[in-house]
Amino acid sequence: MTLPHNPGSVGEPQPPQTMAVHRREHFREEEQKEERQRSLHVGSSTRKRTFHTSEEEYQFSAADYALAAALVLTASSESSWEAHLRHQSSTVELEERGQKRVGFGNDWEKTEIAFLQTHRLLRQRRDRKTLRRRTEEKIREAKELRELCSGRGPWFWIPLRSHAVWEHTTVLLTCTVKASPPPQVTWYKNEVRIDPRLFPAGKYRIKNNYGLLTLEIRRCTIEDSGTYTVIVKNAYGRASSFAKVLVRTYLGKDAGFDSEIYKRSMFGPKVEFTSVLKPVFAREKEPFSLSCLFSDGVLDAEQNIQWFRDGSLLRSSGRRQILFADRQASVKVSCAYKEDEGLYTVRVPSPFGAQEQSAYVFVRDAAAEKPGAPGSPLNVRCLNVNRDCLILTWAPPSDTRGSPIIGYSIEQCQGESGEWVPCHKAPGGTCRCPIQGLIEGQSYRFRVRAISQAGSSLPSKTSELVVMDDPDEARKKIEIPFDLGNKITISKDDFEDSVTIPSAPTNVHASEIREAYVVLAWEEPRPRGKAPLTYSLEKSVIGSGTWEAISSETPVKSTRFALLDLEKGKSYVFRVRAINQYGMSDPSEPSEPVTLGKKQVTLPPPTQVQAFRDTQTSISLTWNPVKDAPELLGYYIYSREAGSSEWQTVNNKPIQGNRFTVPGLKTGKEYEFCVSSVSEAGVGEHSEATEPIRVKQALATPSAPYDFTLLNCGKKDMVIGWKPPKRRGGGKILGYFLDQHDSDELDWHPVNQQPIPARVCKIGNLHEGHFYEFRARAANWAGVGELSAPSSLFECKEWTMPQPGPPYDVRVSEVQATSLMLQWESPLYTGAGPVTGFCISYQEEGSEQWKPVTPHPISDNHLRISDLESGKSYVFRVQAVNSAGLGQPSMPTDPVLLEDKPDARQISVGVDEEGRIYLAFEAPEAPDSSEFQWSKDYKGPPDPQRAKIEDEVDKSKVILIEPGLEDLGTYSVVVTDADEDISASHTLTEEELNKLKKLSHEIRNPVIKLISGWNVEVLEQGEVRLWLEVEKLSPAAELHLIFNEKEIFSSPNRKITFDREKGLVEVIIQNFSEDDKGSYTAQLQDGKAKNQITLALVDDDFDKLLRKAEAKRRDWKRKQGPYFEEPLQWKVTEDCQVLLTCKVTNTKNDTCFQWFFQKRERPDGQYDPQTGAGLLFIEELSKEDKGIYRAMVSDNRGEDDTILDLTGEALDAIFTELGRIGALSATPLKIQGTEEGIRIFSKVKYYNVEYMKTTWFHKEKRLESGDRLRAGTTLDEIWLHILDPKDSDKGKYTLEIASGKEARQLSVDLSGQAFEDALAEHQRLKAAAIIEKNRAKVVRGLPDVATIMEDKTLCLTCIISGDPIPEISWLKNDQPVTFLDRYHMETRGMEVTITINKVQSEDSGRYGVFVKNKYGSETGQVTISVFKHGEEPKELKKM
Repeated sequence: MTLPHNPGSVGEPQPPQTMAVHRREHFREEEQKEERQRSLHVGSSTRKRTFHTSEEEYQFSAADYALAAALVLTASSESSWEAHLRHQSSTVELEERGQKRVGFGNDWEKTEIAFLQTHRLLRQRRDRKTLRRRTEEKIREAKELRELCSGRGPWFWIPLRSHAVWEHTTVLLTCTVKASPPPQVTWYKNEVRIDPRLFPAGKYRIKNNYGLLTLEIRRCTIEDSGTYTVIVKNAYGRASSFAKVLVRTYLGKDAGFDSEIYKRSMFGPKVEFTSVLKPVFAREKEPFSLSCLFSDGVLDAEQNIQWFRDGSLLRSSGRRQILFADRQASVKVSCAYKEDEGLYTVRVPSPFGAQEQSAYVFVRDAAAEKPGAPGSPLNVRCLNVNRDCLILTWAPPSDTRGSPIIGYSIEQCQGESGEWVPCHKAPGGTCRCPIQGLIEGQSYRFRVRAISQAGSSLPSKTSELVVMDDPDEARKKIEIPFDLGNKITISKDDFEDSVTIPSAPTNVHASEIREAYVVLAWEEPRPRGKAPLTYSLEKSVIGSGTWEAISSETPVKSTRFALLDLEKGKSYVFRVRAINQYGMSDPSEPSEPVTLGKKQVTLPPPTQVQAFRDTQTSISLTWNPVKDAPELLGYYIYSREAGSSEWQTVNNKPIQGNRFTVPGLKTGKEYEFCVSSVSEAGVGEHSEATEPIRVKQALATPSAPYDFTLLNCGKKDMVIGWKPPKRRGGGKILGYFLDQHDSDELDWHPVNQQPIPARVCKIGNLHEGHFYEFRARAANWAGVGELSAPSSLFECKEWTMPQPGPPYDVRVSEVQATSLMLQWESPLYTGAGPVTGFCISYQEEGSEQWKPVTPHPISDNHLRISDLESGKSYVFRVQAVNSAGLGQPSMPTDPVLLEDKPDARQISVGVDEEGRIYLAFEAPEAPDSSEFQWSKDYKGPPDPQRAKIEDEVDKSKVILIEPGLEDLGTYSVVVTDADEDISASHTLTEEELNKLKKLSHEIRNPVIKLISGWNVEVLEQGEVRLWLEVEKLSPAAELHLIFNEKEIFSSPNRKITFDREKGLVEVIIQNFSEDDKGSYTAQLQDGKAKNQITLALVDDDFDKLLRKAEAKRRDWKRKQGPYFEEPLQWKVTEDCQVLLTCKVTNTKNDTCFQWFFQKRERPDGQYDPQTGAGLLFIEELSKEDKGIYRAMVSDNRGEDDTILDLTGEALDAIFTELGRIGALSATPLKIQGTEEGIRIFSKVKYYNVEYMKTTWFHKEKRLESGDRLRAGTTLDEIWLHILDPKDSDKGKYTLEIASGKEARQLSVDLSGQAFEDALAEHQRLKAAAIIEKNRAKVVRGLPDVATIMEDKTLCLTCIISGDPIPEISWLKNDQPVTFLDRYHMETRGMEVTITINKVQSEDSGRYGVFVKNKYGSETGQVTISVFKHGEEPKELKKM
């Protein structure tokens, strides 16, 4: 039923559907009213006895009543509101019918209304009581059901089971219990409750994980055997389960299933590593290798050795070799890339599981081509490879070298060509870019360079080779097998219909949206046909209503296309058309609106970066990973020493996890670390730096003690000694817990409850004649360490032999390449007499023979053993000697390898700031709890009366109080609680002590250090400055300046300055004169430090200084007006012109500048008032320019001049320079044919016969001018003329041009084609000259214009030449002249005359004489103008 939920909407007009609903609701309401009346009537009569009074009601809690009241109120309010809606609906319906209800308005009506209201009120009350009763019944039933379901006694779903384990292993007892509420759990052993607090830390671990109960018993011993019971109980009951634990003792390897023969036959050889993999720090483009050594047993498992990088199996390749030889496995990389960085693991199979070792390889960036350029990108990958496009991704470099990355450059190589060409630049600088325009079927590789303001990085490692192909091609093919292994391949394209015009593509959408590009994708048309398809794309800006074709350089063959030219802020829709050989399809449906994405931002840094100690050279880091970041590529870690501001890159390949161990750190140094997130948007910001952490060994429980030995034995007691743990856990050994075991008993018993600080323990209450074995555990601040293996069986029998017992605590220190120091403690049992000496013997590794170190016993408890062989391992032991003979040998030392440690530290000797002589030793690798134990002559600590020991962090000093001969000797120091030997010694000799005492005296009685003694300077204005410099002084330093045995102070003439901060003493004398002659002494004192420096200004030194000061003073006065900053000087230009230049300064507008030559003014000189430059230009220097040149500047403040003497040497220098430039300007020799012969010449810019000499050579023979050779020069040319050339003139010609001491040679080869061409040109010119000489010519005689009056006689005469004599004819206006009547021509030899009698106006015109012979012709022309009587000729009018 649907009701309106807004009561306020009832009075509004309703649609017909709403009225129909109201009508149906009205009828249903009338029926329900009648049913309620009947039920009320029946209920009132039949159920009256079922009601209870308030006293009879059930007792419910306050929560039950609250729940019931809420239900009643909710029900009543819902009923009331529902009834109100129904009433309104019925009212609306009656109004529509016109049947509005109206009362009669009389008393019976009022009585009836009151009755009905009372009746309704009673009914409501009865309904509420009924509802409340039903609610209470439901609450009670729910409560009973909840209690029935929740309450359950415990029972074991999975009980405990028994275990049989070996000694020293761990057992885990588990069971599963069901109970409600959760039960209380208690564990028992042999009916004794187990309380973990009463046992060693970590012995028992009890857990309850939601009903899964576990009891872990670590390092089980025989005492842990027994019955273990777990009891669980709650309010509904209890249950228990038990199991037996049997701990077995390991009896040896010689027989049974534990024998080595059986293990080898069943499981293979036992594998042990004999070396440890260490971190490798390689560099890009350089080789690196990792190797480890194995035991002999690995030879059988060689083929199963595997190398992994970050969990991925490695195999040999072109750059990587995996080798195994001589029990050594190695991986070698010939050319490292940052992709090779990672955790390398070598895994070798063994009988009880694979043995592994791991080490991290770091590959740092190679040196950049340009300083400051960033590191190269890495992990270049090709994604979404299609026919002609793909998506390229990479990871950003970790090290930008201080310049942020602004973009990436992408290069591609097609196939195996090896030619790399730039193809794209990543848009927006992100690490993702689409590549388009590739050729289908071709293979490609890609590499990327990072670009910053400082330059471009080296290229990254190339991507894998990809072949451009349709990714759906494989899915389109179906293989059908037949006939025993044969198969038929069918392509879906074979079933395509023959379609001419393709249909439109479908599902056009944006598959990838980025800030700089959008990748559009669509589906092929269906059906597509068999013809190959290409695609055409169109775009439209939302709201424009127009479609624009998207151009591409190559046809689009893939169903993907990247759009790189979209505008930000605009929305686009796209559609695609398919094209085949028959035509183009209709456009597809438009895509959804597409807008460029937001700019990618880098990811936030991880939080909670914490650093923990790991080893002596590494720190472990953890951090909270960045959440909700699917684009996360990993993390980069950065480190720096505390106090430094520059972060150093730790890893160059992003780390995937949230923990990392940073190796290669300096022991004892403090470091800070931070982490950055890496994504395609780049490297994010650094996280907050960790707190500075000192690189030290992390605290851990120690390893087990070993090598127990019996030092003394009584009837009922024994003295046992042992060696300390090899791994002390980075902390001080607080003591040892010792257990004993009687061979006649089953159980072990503790010897002590409190830790024993020493490594010697006396055990009492033993039984004489019984055999005992012992074991121990070391304890430090981290807890109790491993339990040692049981010692050998020692018989409790009193020692009575006369020889001494074994020495103990034999220790080795100060190990070097050929020597070491051996120390030990005297035996506790001395035998029949006191110990008189010790014998030391050694054994080489691999040998069973003990050799004595010294031929005779020694009396000391220490010995420096020398002359050992470097690189070998030795074992040493000591035996005590008394009067009865040689005693028992000590426990042998561990094998000692003799080698020089590169980082071994030595004792430094010096004098501190207070003048105290000290011996200091620094050990940053020492654990925090270590102590520095000093010894003098290996006999104990130095005498506290003569030396004081001061300890600092990782450093200790021995300070000599009163240095003397008693302090000479050998000082040694040993650092305790270190896993490796940290020790050193130094022998203080008398000579060294004397040097130290001298230095101590200098420090205790200091002298102010002199940096620079008295210096004398003359300042610009002629003042004299005296100054000296010493080291920096304190503010309390004092100065006393003494002049001629009298202290002087600052005065107007002498200004004294004392700068203590700079250590500068300065005296400036304004007017230096004879009164300042004498000695100056500066007396300095700064605390205890003193010094005295004296300067003597007398004799010649004073005179020179006085003259210099006066000259400076005069020069300064000169510079108060205009003066020449640069004097007059000459300069020769490249064009062989001479410039005289000078420069004046301190000028004004009215400053006058003048040039003079030989005391006469030169007006052609130039002057620039803006720059003060003066210039005099000499175009061609000659002897006439010889003389004295002078430039003068003046104004009302004064005048100054500068003079240049261009005579003598100065003029010769200019001419020499001109000659040098002229010689250098000579052009290469050229060959030219002439009428007379062959000419060889060179052009020069300048030539001067007096200062330049030229010499010609032919075939290295000097040439002289003669009948057939002519040499000469002009101002711009040097030439050689060969007249009437012959074959003998062929060869190499050389021109030598000498100017001063410099000479230049030019050569040309006149032979072969060059000679032939020049000779041909000579002959051609010679023939042309003959022709020109004999050609018919008009030589002279005819004017250009001739003017004559009418009726006069005109006579024109000209001279001609030519051989043979030329033919002669006259022309008038280019027409032949007929010689009749008035025209006459006369020829006399070479003279030709034309006469015109009684000229007339029609005789005016252009006349010419034409001469011709076999060599040529020529025309001479003249213009005749005839004027009448009384007229003025036209030519005169123009004038």
